[in-house]
Amino acid sequence: MNSVDYLRISLIDRCNFRCQYCVPEGAKLEYLTSPEQLQNHELLTLLAHVFIPLGFGKFRLTGGEPLLRPNLVDLVRAIAQLPGVEDLSMTTNAYLLADLAQDLHDAGLNRLNISLDSLNPDTFDRIIGNQGKSRWPKTWAGIQAAHRVGFEPLKLNVVVIPGVNDQEVLDLAALTGDRHWHVRFIEFMPIGNGDLFQERAWIPSAELRQRIREKWGLETAQVQGNGPADVFKIPGAKGTLGFISQMSECFCDRCNRMRLSADGWLRPCLLNEASQIDLRTLLRTGTDVGEIRAIVGQLLQAKPEINFKMRDVGSTTGQYGRTMSQIGG
Repeated sequence: MNSVDYLRISLIDRCNFRCQYCVPEGAKLEYLTSPEQLQNHELLTLLAHVFIPLGFGKFRLTGGEPLLRPNLVDLVRAIAQLPGVEDLSMTTNAYLLADLAQDLHDAGLNRLNISLDSLNPDTFDRIIGNQGKSRWPKTWAGIQAAHRVGFEPLKLNVVVIPGVNDQEVLDLAALTGDRHWHVRFIEFMPIGNGDLFQERAWIPSAELRQRIREKWGLETAQVQGNGPADVFKIPGAKGTLGFISQMSECFCDRCNRMRLSADGWLRPCLLNEASQIDLRTLLRTGTDVGEIRAIVGQLLQAKPEINFKMRDVGSTTGQYGRTMSQIGG
């Protein structure tokens, strides 16, 4: 069991995309109001006085779409300056990134993971639920801006959906040939849109690796990060290929992370809400930070057993009704 030192922080539950695998067509989502979200000073208090003293040093900012968070650059700068922060990264869809990439880099953001499920503008727009002017050019411009200002490694996340974008696996893998980019193929999960999952199912990572191996060959590799990807590279390529196989090769028992939702709920597992703590209410009712730290510490002690249980049931069975933006990615 890895030590638990990695916290994923949802900054906002809203997103400017409605991706097929996250939001069912026609779904009406109820978003948090600003007062319901953890405020900047509350988040900084939790990081400085609860999580960092408990050994957390790696933090990822997620959503929804984190670039929608007001005063984001100031928040990133404040987190980066906290003593004990070893790594600060972000997951984004890059649509608003072109205008923010340099400021985020200067503020102390170390790394970026960018969702990119297709290189075909039409397919891309269909996946993200866009029916107006294509959002592909602005998204691609955001990726180029991140590359230009020096985010390294720059990771591109691809959720592989059978019959929708799986025919692009080789084209996406080829992006790693002459760029220090790191393309990560993620198995489709029954979270957010169970109907689509039942219709399309998923493709095992082993099958995707075989396709790439038959085209170019594959060799093992390494890339900086805190996630569960198995990493390979095409021989001679500058970048790498990652495979996140939560459906076919469950890694629950190796999980080293917790998740903090935009409204302050701390969850030890993506799929388990049975053991969660409402940190926002504890803060706002005046609970001493030392007491909050002790409560979170107890949940940390229970996480190995939670991981063990979820190894058998969490990633391969059932459906999850909340969207990834509501869970905190």
